Amino acid sequence: MLGKDSLYFLHMLEMARKAVEKVRGLEQEDYDDDENLQLALTHLVQIIGEAASRISPQLRLAYPEIPWHEITGMRNRIVHDYLNIDEDVVWQVIIEDLPAIITQLEKIISAEG
Repeated sequence: MLGKDSLYFLHMLEMARKAVEKVRGLEQEDYDDDENLQLALTHLVQIIGEAASRISPQLRLAYPEIPWHEITGMRNRIVHDYLNIDEDVVWQVIIEDLPAIITQLEKIISAEG
C-alpha cells in the first residue's frame, strides 16, 4: 500500500504526463527556440524530482525499476547548479526517460491502488 506516499506518486505521474504532453509533436529545434517551454519543462522535471525525494525509503527500495537516484539528482542539479542546466539533457529526459517512468508509475499506482 502506498499510504501517505500515494500523493507523491500521483504528483510525479501528473507532472510527467504534463511534460510529455507539452512536447507532443515538437522537435528539439522547437524546444531550443522556445524559452518559455524550456522554463516550463525544467520546472516540471524539478517538481518530479522533489516529489520523488519525498517517497519513503521503504517504497523506493520496493520499486527499484524507478530510477530514484537519477530523478532526485536531476532535481538537485536544477535547483543547485541552475547556471549549468544542459537543455539537451532536459529534452532527452522528457523525450526518452519520462515515457518509461510514466508507464512504471501507472503500473505501481494500479497495483497498489
